[in-house]
Amino acid sequence: MDVDSEAPNPQGEHASGSEIPIVERYRLLIDAVTDYAIFMLTPSGHIATWNIGAQKIKGYSSDEIVGRHFSVFYTDDDVADAKPDKELAIASSKGRVEDEGWRVRRDGSRFWASVIITAVYDASRTLCGFAKITRDMTERRRLAELEHASELSAQIQRTREDEQKRIARELHDDLGQQLAAVKMAVAMHESHLGVSGSSRQLLSETRGLQEQIDAMTATVRRIATDLRPPMLDDLGLISALEWLADDFKRRYGVSVASNLQMGDLEFTEFAATAIFRMVQEALTNVARHAHASAVTIEMDRAGNVCTVRIQDDGKGAQLDAPRAQRSFGLLGMRERARQLNGTVTIDSEPGHGFHIAIQLPTSTIVRDGIGEHRHLHERTD
Repeated sequence: MDVDSEAPNPQGEHASGSEIPIVERYRLLIDAVTDYAIFMLTPSGHIATWNIGAQKIKGYSSDEIVGRHFSVFYTDDDVADAKPDKELAIASSKGRVEDEGWRVRRDGSRFWASVIITAVYDASRTLCGFAKITRDMTERRRLAELEHASELSAQIQRTREDEQKRIARELHDDLGQQLAAVKMAVAMHESHLGVSGSSRQLLSETRGLQEQIDAMTATVRRIATDLRPPMLDDLGLISALEWLADDFKRRYGVSVASNLQMGDLEFTEFAATAIFRMVQEALTNVARHAHASAVTIEMDRAGNVCTVRIQDDGKGAQLDAPRAQRSFGLLGMRERARQLNGTVTIDSEPGHGFHIAIQLPTSTIVRDGIGEHRHLHERTD
């Protein structure tokens, strides 16, 4: 009976082909893994093997690195602290050691590495050397740092808002009441003055004092309101935005039209503060840079997205021009929006005003009983 020469044998090899030695298979396997540096060390820590992933991550070719001590990958501080030898000692006594830290490439640049060193023994339990696996975790570390920075920024903003709220309350309640008491005392003294020539002079002076006290009281109230408008806490975001629009019109003589269609949506304190500050920053930019005669503030909800628009009819700006003074405020707006998983879109050109659109998912701005910082947890899950 004829036998098909291409039929596989029980080991899965073709009868006509030559079997690849197992050592060569392992070498091909290790060289196929290019995202990890996988190599062997001698018991003294000298490099015995080198794979393509190691060359990719560390920058050395096999000819350049084999035979050198693996401490070449460590920073000067780690070498001075004998960290390479300590890690080998731990791996020898416990079988393996894991570490994360800065490592050095051939060109001197640093990368954040996740390292596992495993002791390798022969059949008689004699130490043959160490298997070392290294992964470049620099990008993951940078992402973690950005997420941490975002959380820290949110906490700093919240702390700052709480402090401004406290200062505003003290200005309005304590200092405001003291000024009122001073005015009452001046008025009482005024009522005791007669009508003689010297008294008429004192009456004029006391009335002048009362006018100064009134001006000081108005200034204190304005400063307190700028720090934290009480209606943001007492009446909510929509009322606070309407007050902001009226106050902007009164201060700068710019026509402001507002259309805030949010129904009975209940915002978290964090979101309400962030949205108010973004609109406030946009209006501040209008006052400083736009030379506008009219501003429109709109806020609406479409599905699961809340959109806030601020548009003016001012001189506009060239968006691809070098960073202007205005842009630092816009960076702050973008950071606040990002903390709410939202975006800020800007549209402008010279002579055609400035248009800002802030889009925020309702899942990060509406109270749902889970907690005001739910969005921060969602970002890091």
